[in-house]
Amino acid sequence: MLQQKIPATVITGFLGAGKTTIIRNMLMNAGGKKIALIINEFGDLGVDGDVLKGCGAENCTEDDIIELTNGCICCTVADDFVPTMQKLLERDVKPDHIVIETSGLALPQPLVAAFNWPDIRTRVTVDGVVTVVDSAAVAAGRFADDHDRVDAARVADESLDHDSPIEELFEDQLTCADLIVLNKTDLLDAAGLAKVRAEVSGRTARKPTLIEAKNGEVPGFVLLGLGAGTEADIENRKSHHEREHDALHASGEAHDHHHDHDEFDSFVVETGSVTDPDGFVDRLKSIIAEHDVLRLKGFVDVPGKPMRLVVQAVGSRIDTHFDRPWAKDPRATRLVVIGLHDLDQATIAEAIRNAV
Repeated sequence: MLQQKIPATVITGFLGAGKTTIIRNMLMNAGGKKIALIINEFGDLGVDGDVLKGCGAENCTEDDIIELTNGCICCTVADDFVPTMQKLLERDVKPDHIVIETSGLALPQPLVAAFNWPDIRTRVTVDGVVTVVDSAAVAAGRFADDHDRVDAARVADESLDHDSPIEELFEDQLTCADLIVLNKTDLLDAAGLAKVRAEVSGRTARKPTLIEAKNGEVPGFVLLGLGAGTEADIENRKSHHEREHDALHASGEAHDHHHDHDEFDSFVVETGSVTDPDGFVDRLKSIIAEHDVLRLKGFVDVPGKPMRLVVQAVGSRIDTHFDRPWAKDPRATRLVVIGLHDLDQATIAEAIRNAV
């Protein structure tokens, strides 16, 4: 009798869309399923994995959560992802389901294609690709490039013939989806939500299912059990890079097809304890706005509090909560900052330390 393939769900979405919150809620309501989780973050500080390990659910143990921090998973498939999957499949007790959270800057296409590797395709199938969307960010125009400005720039420089890196990546993540979760809908009114639905639907020729969510609350049975077998359909979900490569190849032009993240930077700021968390958050908002920071997240040491203060910022929106005791972790304030490649790292780091 043929062994049934283990289903794997890929959860992708741009920085701060709410992927980790959705996964945390899913793990807390797994219905007895043994879930193995692979997490990839852009940046050296593994915030998301650490948050999930502290969630208190039986699927949040050290053994069930694997972190890949050697770079964006879409660029390290052969070096990191495939060996990790092989080790996972060699376990005596195999998971019922595998969930992979990609970096917020990852293209899901190379990852899905990796499930066609000989060592993996006979034992695992992609149950579905779930793309999480920050509805409030879409409504605010974060992923809608200023096309008038770009057109003016193209007149001055003909080499500027592409969309912004953020806009392209957003579309690529939508194009690969089997299910799109419009998250954070509680931040919008009916008109704003209708605008987001139209914007998202217009960004991909494919028409995956769209569902709405507040605070990442999506029933686990909705995410797990799509039965899409996405790896067999990856040719119909090509990224901007892949389509550009195909067009140049068809025209006979040479093209070095390589995806990287030179457009983005990340760095970690470590500083001392914070005696005034509310004031610190207010000062962070100013720093984020002044330096156009895309994402900021990490842990803050508040004197007199046994638990870590988790800070999650998407643009000027900042959420905080105490998640778990510091335990054996060294108490310190550590934040990862992510933005476009021209970030003034020294100035931002100094501003954060001064904000403390």
